[in-house]
Amino acid sequence: MEETIEAGISLSGTEVKSIRGGNVSLKDSYATIREGEMFVLGMHVSPYEQGNIFNKDPLRERKLLLHKNEIRKMHASVMQQGYSLIPLDLHWSGSNVKMNLGLCRGKKLYDKRESAAQRDAARNMDRVLKEQRR
Repeated sequence: MEETIEAGISLSGTEVKSIRGGNVSLKDSYATIREGEMFVLGMHVSPYEQGNIFNKDPLRERKLLLHKNEIRKMHASVMQQGYSLIPLDLHWSGSNVKMNLGLCRGKKLYDKRESAAQRDAARNMDRVLKEQRR
């Protein structure tokens, strides 16, 4: 992760209530920039149970609230090869929901191999320790 930035997020009332209840998932979500505006895609906000007709689509794209110069700076960084904007977490700032975004670089093939080798080594050590305890 190269840099982080805090952004506001545009939500409907039932989405805020659902997030307050902890019914949100950032798994497989990412941010994109279109026409000078930033959006988060793939963020799943479960429908609010008492929301009936006011519930929105759980996977709809949501607008992120940033100043234009911050969006331009992030856009210039994302245009570099291998960079992505990844939502890190959601938190409350007073009564507003904020999202921390990370400017992240993807792994190279040799990094992925190294991570897989470390994971395999840790798994083998755990297996040996478990057999020794028996």
